[in-house]
Amino acid sequence: MSFHGQTILPAAHNHRDVEKILRLDAEYMVMLETQVGQLKSLVKLAESGGKKVLLHADLINGLKNDEYAVDFLCQDIRPAGIISTRANVIQKAKQHKVIAIQRLFMLDSSAFTKGTALVQKIQPDYIELLPGILPTMIEQMTELLHIPVIAGGLITTQQQIDDILAAKATAITTSQKSLWK
Repeated sequence: MSFHGQTILPAAHNHRDVEKILRLDAEYMVMLETQVGQLKSLVKLAESGGKKVLLHADLINGLKNDEYAVDFLCQDIRPAGIISTRANVIQKAKQHKVIAIQRLFMLDSSAFTKGTALVQKIQPDYIELLPGILPTMIEQMTELLHIPVIAGGLITTQQQIDDILAAKATAITTSQKSLWK
């Protein structure tokens, strides 16, 4: 499973970002912070430009991040995928047969141990590791779990992107517009 060769997943914070992403040669995009009332129109706007939206469920203001929220998102909003730090949300997304991306924060070795155990149990389609500037963690997670890794967070240069992709990441997520090329 991949994003059809797309290695940069542009991440939108607002309506203006979505409009910029519409002009890019990118099939997939990430929707970060938004309000539940604006969600449907933003996703429709993205889809009207041929974009497939990966929706970060944890960052939707006005929507509790639980299984019922995933039901609503998958049935009414219909994103291509769901991103979350919550295992129950990822499990529900998998039941709806959308791309399920488990977001993990690599703060220390304990977070790595707990994260790998969670991923082995949940079996998401992808893992998003933050911060994304940790190529050795990406390589270790990929080799240990055999699940594609997406890197995100604190990525600011093309050299970091090159290092991350060399460490076997499938893609990176970034809201850094200069890297959206």
